[in-house]
Amino acid sequence: MRPESVRPAAMAAGSLTAWRDWTGVSPLVTELRAMALRGLARMFRADEGLFAFTTRRLGDRIELEGVSPRYTAIALIGLAGEDADQATAILAGQTPAAVADRLVERVTRENRGIGDAALACWAARVSGGTRHADALRHLLALAPATRPCPTVDLSWALSALSAESSATAVAARATAAVRLMAAFEPDAGGFPHLVGAGAGWRAHVSCFADQVYPILALSHLAERTGTPDAAAMARRTAEHICRAQGPAGQWWWHYHARDGSIVERYPVYAVHQHAMAPMALAALERVCDAAVAGAAARGLDWLRAAPELEGASLIDPHHDTVWRKVARREPAKAARYIQALVTRVRPGATWPSLDRLFPPGVVDHECRPYELGWLLYAWPVDAVRDREAR
Repeated sequence: MRPESVRPAAMAAGSLTAWRDWTGVSPLVTELRAMALRGLARMFRADEGLFAFTTRRLGDRIELEGVSPRYTAIALIGLAGEDADQATAILAGQTPAAVADRLVERVTRENRGIGDAALACWAARVSGGTRHADALRHLLALAPATRPCPTVDLSWALSALSAESSATAVAARATAAVRLMAAFEPDAGGFPHLVGAGAGWRAHVSCFADQVYPILALSHLAERTGTPDAAAMARRTAEHICRAQGPAGQWWWHYHARDGSIVERYPVYAVHQHAMAPMALAALERVCDAAVAGAAARGLDWLRAAPELEGASLIDPHHDTVWRKVARREPAKAARYIQALVTRVRPGATWPSLDRLFPPGVVDHECRPYELGWLLYAWPVDAVRDREAR
């Protein structure tokens, strides 16, 4: 990729303005956004000032479980693109800034790790809270560019730091970028699950999130700095996952980190289809000429009608939610462990009769706040309105 093909810009929420394949997507996105706003209102625990960890269907009821600082941060990132009054209403009358301040206080007090620290810093900045500087200091103190950590956490740190301008943060951003890019495996066209960690029997297995968040982070970096190598690496990773996409638009779950082949396809997660792939691919299209919107649209097509469910959908209007995933009928994640062993010996191999023994088709009746937060981030309201007006 030539340096002049990179278009520097300010980091923003996911943008649809560069996307060329929009036909048929807008009505579904509008429906999903409305569900996300209502869902986040149900998931916010006003007494805790945080979002729940999950909602789960029990019979015909949907009940909240736990609380999650991490998911609160992602929800705030998504809500940052919404009308301020509407966001405050979703937060039971508390402003996003107040919730972000409480989030930062908890993350720093509990000395949470790189992933939570990065998301809290990002959320504090976009929510306009008073404790953004505290969140940034906490993130920098954790030294995300030097200690072993998940690829996802390092990618979140790079995304958060890409919006910062202090000399210390810029230096940390540079070293984090070098470290993330050094983890890229050219033969696989993607990233491992862990950076700087020891090997194990599943060390060759990475997941979809391990590819998507680096695409997003490197696109943010290229957007802020104009770094062509970052955009080029993000593009190679995006092209790899697009080539591996399932025939009905499925974003498969586990990859071989050394050669890029699929280790295990299931579960297929709704958040990958409606949020994580679109937000990463839209960010990439803002910084280079990659034509990837069609793959994002195919992912939404799967969400409309999944062949694993005989054409049914994870979108449930009756319960006003999008269920978490389609999984195999299997005991204790058996298929992924079997496939990890098989592909450790022979990359790209599949255990005979895997689909017959453990057929896909089980719906996980659960929905987590981060899924809806990333959905709003991927499809910001201003960009949706702009497309609908054309």
